[in-house]
Amino acid sequence: MKVVYAATREHEEYVERLIQHFYSYIFPKYFDDEQIREFEQFNILSISSDYYNGTMREAFQIISSLQSLITVIECMETNGLNEEYRHLFERNVRLLEQHGVAFPFTIEQFRQKRPFIFSMYSPPASDWVM
Repeated sequence: MKVVYAATREHEEYVERLIQHFYSYIFPKYFDDEQIREFEQFNILSISSDYYNGTMREAFQIISSLQSLITVIECMETNGLNEEYRHLFERNVRLLEQHGVAFPFTIEQFRQKRPFIFSMYSPPASDWVM
C-alpha cells in the first residue's frame, strides 16, 4: 500500500495565482491581447485532470516549475539569454507537460519585450475608478 498526500486547497489556489501571474504580468510584455485571448481559448497553462491527480507532490512540482519559468523569464530581461537559462526553461516546460499543463512556448519567444505594453490583461495601475 502506498500513502499519497492530497494537495491542499491553498496549494491549488497558489497554482492558480501563478497562472494568473503569467496572464497578467508575463504575457502582456511579450504578446498582444489577441494572442493572449487565443492562449485562453487553447487552455494554455490550464491543468488537465487527465494527468493531474491532485497529489501534494504534483502540486509542488507544478508550483516549482511555474516559479522557475517566471524567474528565468525575468532574469533574461536583465541578463540576456544563456544556455543555463535555456536548460532550466526546457526542463520546467517538460515537467509541466508531464502533469498535463500546456506551455507551448520556446524561450526565444520571451527574448524581446514589446516596445509599448498596453493590455487589458495587465492589472490596473490603481484601484481607484473615476
